[in-house]
Amino acid sequence: MDARDDALAVVQAAEAFAAEVAHWREVRGLAKRELARRMSFDPSYVSHVESGRHKPTEDFARRAEETLNAGKAIWNRWLDYDTARTPVTPAPAVSAPRRSEQPYASGSAIVVEHDAARLDFDGRHYRLTMRRLLRNTGSEPITRYLIRISVDRYPNEPERSNAHYRVHPLTWEELALTASCQGEAMRWQAKHDRDAFKEVWLRFENDEGRFPLYPGDSVWIEYAYSVGEEKWGRWFQRAVRLPTENLTVELVFPARFDPAVWGTETSMTAEAAPLRTAPVQREENGLRIFSWSTSTPALHARYRLEWRFRARPERKADEGEFR
Repeated sequence: MDARDDALAVVQAAEAFAAEVAHWREVRGLAKRELARRMSFDPSYVSHVESGRHKPTEDFARRAEETLNAGKAIWNRWLDYDTARTPVTPAPAVSAPRRSEQPYASGSAIVVEHDAARLDFDGRHYRLTMRRLLRNTGSEPITRYLIRISVDRYPNEPERSNAHYRVHPLTWEELALTASCQGEAMRWQAKHDRDAFKEVWLRFENDEGRFPLYPGDSVWIEYAYSVGEEKWGRWFQRAVRLPTENLTVELVFPARFDPAVWGTETSMTAEAAPLRTAPVQREENGLRIFSWSTSTPALHARYRLEWRFRARPERKADEGEFR
């Protein structure tokens, strides 16, 4: 990696950190000024970090992680940034050079040609199915791919959510995570395992052999998991963490609930605004399906879809804030 590649890696790692802070600030329902107050920073400082005008510091990362209770997600992005900006010094023959844990996150090795999410709700459980067409634009084979599972039952009440998940944590058994690549089952390995937040490496291998994603090749992967209604808030957010060419979302609900869907989008340089195009809806076999898509979304953009069920009187008002 030459000096230009090093500089690009630092810039991308800083952008990823800023996007992570913005994501968790929005999840917790905090304005930038309020987050700055809770962190004991100048009111404008959070805005400067999120827009890239100020580079992150270790002190800022620690306070943001503690204040937003991000399950180490913010701290891990800080470590990625710290790794990227630290020059690699020549190492003795017995040692390996220092490398980032996620080389493709800052090395631009993966492009997502198509990202398709489908969320099905049967009245009790949500089942999320993700399909991605990945292209290796780097110079080395890719052997694993990182995914994230994050839920928030009460997004505007972090203390209440934290208390809820301490008593009712996500479990691997209920998630029933499955993953495949072109029909081949993929092994997976937990990277972070917390009450409401998990990161998982999907490996391009199984008991029958290995099938790395080689430079210049493209491959479809699919993974799916389930979460009970009591642990999922009525919102679903897509964060663009890798260069992406096409992004689509489908929300599938029982038509008898008379669901209504709306959405917002935000980026590192803009506050949340309505989606530029409205979700399209259709009905099939007693289901109401909402579809939304966008092309070439900006890196670190975030698209949030929310919904409510207008014909579900048996639900208590207090139970209407799911993720």
